Amino acid sequence: MREPYREILVVDLLGGIGDLVMLLPSVHGLARRNPGASLRVLTHEPGAALLRGDPAVTRVLTPRHGGAGAEREAVAEALAARRPDLAVTTTRYDGIPDLLAASGARCVTDLWRRPPPDQPVGERYLRILLAEGLLRPEDALARPAVRLTPAEIAYGESALARRLPAVTARPPVVLITDAGMDVKRWPAGHWRELAALLALRGHPLLTPDAPPKRGAVDAVFGPEVAALPRCGLRGLAACFAAVARRGGVVVGGDTGPLRLAAAAGAATVGLFGPTWAGRYGIGAGNGAGSADLQGLPGCPHRRPTVITEQPCWWTAECPLSPAGPACMADIPVASVVRAVTRLCAASPRLPGLPGSSARHPADDR
Repeated sequence: MREPYREILVVDLLGGIGDLVMLLPSVHGLARRNPGASLRVLTHEPGAALLRGDPAVTRVLTPRHGGAGAEREAVAEALAARRPDLAVTTTRYDGIPDLLAASGARCVTDLWRRPPPDQPVGERYLRILLAEGLLRPEDALARPAVRLTPAEIAYGESALARRLPAVTARPPVVLITDAGMDVKRWPAGHWRELAALLALRGHPLLTPDAPPKRGAVDAVFGPEVAALPRCGLRGLAACFAAVARRGGVVVGGDTGPLRLAAAAGAATVGLFGPTWAGRYGIGAGNGAGSADLQGLPGCPHRRPTVITEQPCWWTAECPLSPAGPACMADIPVASVVRAVTRLCAASPRLPGLPGSSARHPADDR
């Protein structure tokens, strides 16, 4: 590796919270290998909040408006403000790679490079930066982590405690029904059945509360599912961390909040349909444990490395089913229940936290 870089600019303008979470190990690795560097990250809201307060990041930049060309303008402004000697980007549209290259900085402008279908995206980023001599082999083992302050951790504990019984037969489970895109949604009937079965087994159930969709949550769940408080992404990460400390599990589709849960330390059950779990799954990357369940693995229309070219991607109109994405409907509720049970059994609760390990009558079913 060469002498440390002093000015680093990382650009992630793909737009998704999950996209940014998958890049976190690369951001942290670059900070480790360049101690004392000014490391700026240019990304979108609301994901930018995850980096504010992160000791690895000197400054978080965002586009100034939401109109056409805003992202390219933001890159140009960042370059004009301080010329980096290293620039790394996941973003390849609107001439952004050429703009970075013209700055004279050492650039890595393609973190994709003909990816194999079974290499996780975040790992792909790390391997390319390793090949470029910008990271060391041990950095390639890093996994996403959101760095919370003591005050945020205390908030998560307090918020969760107010929504849980004083004593519980099982660890809590968070159900993330929103998927951002219709093509990634698990059917509402599946969610209702899952909630009923987990409640029967004694798990306290929670779901994120994000306006204006609270009415939709009520339509899916009954009173057995409590809503977490409305809060920003860091507050939600703190709640997920509190769930993790109680040995709980977070269930959801291939979405940013599920990746945030894993980055906060929670065990996760991911429901993958149009995206291939071998490439987008949380898998071994989650130290707390995870289960990535793939619906309809033999779908002839799935394209793991170019998901946006799938015929269903933008419209959720499935070539195999008029009722909606067949791949999502293919994930059985029973498989999710088994995965939750296994992960809860493998996730010890920290001493002094509410709850008990008492045997529940559903154990005999």
